[in-house]
Amino acid sequence: MAMKQSLDMRQGQSLVMTPQLQQAIKLLQLSNQELAEFVEAEIERNPLLQKAEDNEGPGEGSEPARREEMSLDDRSGMGEAREQLDAPGEDVFEPGTGSDNAMPAGVSGPSAKADWSGIGAGPASDDFDAASNASSGITLNQHLHEQLQLAGLSAADRMIAARLIDETDDGGYLRTTVEEVAKDLGADEANVEAVLRVCQGFEPTGVMARSIPECLALQLKERGRYDPAMEAMIENLALVAKHDLKTLSDRCGVGKEDLMEMMTELRQLSPKPGAGYSSDTTIAVQPDVYVRELPNGMFAVELNSDTLPRVLMDKAYYAEVSALKMREQEKEFISECAASASWLIKSLDQRARTILKVASEIVRQQDAFFAHGVAHLKPLNLKQVADAIEMHESTVSRVTTNKYMSTPRGLFELKYFFSAAIPATGGGEAHSAEAVRYRIKQLIEKEDPEDVLSDDQIVEILTGYGVEIARRTVAKYRESLNIPSSVQRRRINRASA
Repeated sequence: MAMKQSLDMRQGQSLVMTPQLQQAIKLLQLSNQELAEFVEAEIERNPLLQKAEDNEGPGEGSEPARREEMSLDDRSGMGEAREQLDAPGEDVFEPGTGSDNAMPAGVSGPSAKADWSGIGAGPASDDFDAASNASSGITLNQHLHEQLQLAGLSAADRMIAARLIDETDDGGYLRTTVEEVAKDLGADEANVEAVLRVCQGFEPTGVMARSIPECLALQLKERGRYDPAMEAMIENLALVAKHDLKTLSDRCGVGKEDLMEMMTELRQLSPKPGAGYSSDTTIAVQPDVYVRELPNGMFAVELNSDTLPRVLMDKAYYAEVSALKMREQEKEFISECAASASWLIKSLDQRARTILKVASEIVRQQDAFFAHGVAHLKPLNLKQVADAIEMHESTVSRVTTNKYMSTPRGLFELKYFFSAAIPATGGGEAHSAEAVRYRIKQLIEKEDPEDVLSDDQIVEILTGYGVEIARRTVAKYRESLNIPSSVQRRRINRASA
């Protein structure tokens, strides 16, 4: 059979990711710091782009800034936007020219302030590779958050832990109180204290202590050297500083030789466990949106304008250059610069509006958290938010990554507000998996040492609360909270009695 060549024409449909669309998607998932760096690079590359200064008024090459009210129900122009972006719903941003400020979206809650004070410096311990961490540029905050992801805590406890980590200074000391965190997050003080104990087990040893004695005690406990004599020495650090060996020996109940060995061991500890981590490159997390209380008891969600790069296209310069005689290649370059500048400005505005819409819907759906605290997180997933604002789940996923919300209860990454659902008995409203975990933890913490709750008993109690849950699920949640079984808890209670 002879082979021959032929030409055929066929029609077909396929999704083409244009460079402009790829840029819009990339901008959406960038953090505010990464976005600022990207815009700076674009300004360097594109001669038609320039920064819009705060005090710059309308003039040649600039346009008056426009602001308009934005409502969550504003769907106008969606069809046109989809056509212009040449993309399916997953990559379509809301249209508009203004990135607006405020809209009501919730209920009232308390204000929060943290006590940030200083701590004296000290040398790093001998077993800590300070040079390695300093040279790698990793910060103590980053190191603690990485360990938090592996700690197996529930979402509610992760919120508490994240708040505690963010309140830890570069030296490794916690600069707030358990009472303040519990009040801000609407959690029990005992629960916050329990989460703090978990965090104090992170590396470097001694981190997140509230005082120098506690920091040194944590390090001694990790070495298995926190005996009564060492405890007495830690409680009398003033005598160590004065070198009052006689009084110190009496209080510790040891001889002079043992006392000198204890002091040598004490000098090997680090009074500033975070000293070996990079602080020069530390960048404070800046919220992308603010949630503030309104006089009528509602909440307003507004963009943080300080994190939004403002750029303009210099139209006067573009007109001047376009009027010159140029080669075809030069004309093509200027046209590409003009198109790129225009699209970047539009993409930045679309990004801001999309973040505001997603954040506002999260606040609306999680109003119980703002009203009553972390135990009242509702089950929430990406699809619920996406359906409410008519966007694709992938868009919501990009928005909630590396974006932060400053609220009266603290600073949270947007993704922290999402949790799985546990069905309710009688077909009622579902419960958040994290709220159920939190309730299981509360039940066990408040149980009578003489009457330890089994997993089956916990199921019965939760059923009484309207939570439909299996025993194996209770066991799974209990294990994720690092809580021993009822048999193990009984043994522990007998041993400590």
